[in-house]
Amino acid sequence: MTARAAGPGGRGDRRARLQRTGRLGLAASAVSIALTFAVAVCGPSVMEPALPGRAGQPPWFIAVRPSPYLMVAMTAAALAAGTTGLALTMRAARRGWSVSPRFVLAAGIILAAALALVPPIGSSDHLSYAAYGRMVTTGHNPYLTTPAALARLGDPVARAVQDWRTSPSDYGSLATGGQALASLVGGTSVRLTVFVLSLLNAVAFAVTGLLLHRLARGDRARQLRAALLWTANPLLLQVLVAGAHVDSQAIVCCIAALAIFAFRIINGAVPASPARRALAAAGAGALIGLGFAVKIAMALAGAGLAIACVLAWRWQHSPQQQAAAGDRPRWRGPVPLLGGLAAGFGLTAGASVAVWGPGSLRPALRAGSYVSIGSPWRAVRSVLRLATGEPVAEDVVKTAAIVLAVALLVLLIRSVRVLDPAAGPSAFPAAADRAVPGAAGGNAAAAGPAAAGPDFLPAALPAAAVFAIAFAWLLAWPYVLPWYDGLGWALLALLPWSRLDWLLLARTSALAFGYLPARGIVMPAGLGWLRTVVRTGITPVVLLAVIVALVMMLWPWRQTVLRGSAEGDSAGTARASISGLPS
Repeated sequence: MTARAAGPGGRGDRRARLQRTGRLGLAASAVSIALTFAVAVCGPSVMEPALPGRAGQPPWFIAVRPSPYLMVAMTAAALAAGTTGLALTMRAARRGWSVSPRFVLAAGIILAAALALVPPIGSSDHLSYAAYGRMVTTGHNPYLTTPAALARLGDPVARAVQDWRTSPSDYGSLATGGQALASLVGGTSVRLTVFVLSLLNAVAFAVTGLLLHRLARGDRARQLRAALLWTANPLLLQVLVAGAHVDSQAIVCCIAALAIFAFRIINGAVPASPARRALAAAGAGALIGLGFAVKIAMALAGAGLAIACVLAWRWQHSPQQQAAAGDRPRWRGPVPLLGGLAAGFGLTAGASVAVWGPGSLRPALRAGSYVSIGSPWRAVRSVLRLATGEPVAEDVVKTAAIVLAVALLVLLIRSVRVLDPAAGPSAFPAAADRAVPGAAGGNAAAAGPAAAGPDFLPAALPAAAVFAIAFAWLLAWPYVLPWYDGLGWALLALLPWSRLDWLLLARTSALAFGYLPARGIVMPAGLGWLRTVVRTGITPVVLLAVIVALVMMLWPWRQTVLRGSAEGDSAGTARASISGLPS
């Protein structure tokens, strides 16, 4: 070892610091998950609604009647440790620290399974899920019937519902089918019904992690990133898995659709025929339709894939691309892929709506117009309501949210466009003559304009485009909850390290603290400030700061400053150009 390597600040010292940082991050994440498990296993509390059912049935817990102050403190400590642990592992990994991705992946899956064995915490949504499933098994329409109406008939499952008692289901028919399956198994036992629901969500979470690992095949650094940001993410394990939210089932469909694009549409040495590509696109569209059949917002993933196809077509027809291609046949256009996407999505989404009729969409559309207390839009609506009244204020907020979402999407898409020679002349050709692992396509041959075939589609583009539209929606929409960010984390795991990681971390942690707990109960004396100060004051400010920071990072005159590759990123230069963001 040279004196430089051994001396202070040398390579060996730097590596040791990275190892300490990474291990400390993993330790903090482990503490977070242990505290989350402990809160759940302590039984009903301010963080955990009661689950009526026969003793001994799963999920299992120890009814110790814990202090509400202790449970809130432990949950908050879990969030703090999880945020710290994730920040440390992200920082270390982007600078070159590494640990076995398979170990992290397996650990995350095991922890998710363990959390499914104890009662859900953080909200009472799972009680509503159980009631909607019970409606199906008892012959009621969950899109017309409310838990309160079913409870008046004496149903024991509906009587257990605490929040949303007067709201019919705003989930798709696939989610309702899973809830009905859980009800068939659980019968009149809320406890057993919720356990089956937790298992379904944990399986979906684990499958998503496996798909992300597969999509990153051939690149150990990317596989580690996927495991850290999804499977072993302590914030997601608390707000999404431990909360038993149905969002996991919607997200796995979207990631599976990206896998179809990666394995069946992205070019290798021999491009697929237009018919086969259209058929594969139909498969991806069908999976997006299944995600829509869980939560209608998942249709955004289909829009993101369509944007990717159109962008690739534009790039292939730019003057620089055509000059490089010479007399080569040019891309046949986005019609085969767009047609396949539309057909696949229309088939499954249409079938899901047909099960209960078009009226099944009405509750979801109505719920989409709500404004959360923790959203920055809440203050805007409150001010407008004083001057214009409630209906006008809601319409103005919805319109403004759509405008903001479109503006953020344009900025995010502009960052993707660094692959366009007109926006970044050296970005696309730089990856032309070599194979690099794409952000969503593994070791696909990412040929550039000179070497690309007539049906070239950049491997990284689908995931980047879907992330762009999903992230714009998450930041702009007035109805926010911490587990909604799960979609953003799953898609972000497919992109290179960037400052977007820190923005999403700040947003998710702020929402998780703000909705501590996300239940409509009377808080014990001394804990009311969690709503009046944190949820109403601090959380909206942080969410607004994230939006402002994103705009500043993506503003056109700053993008040249923000480009760069992360240390330890084996494909840094090519992959950083995918997002156009700093690392």
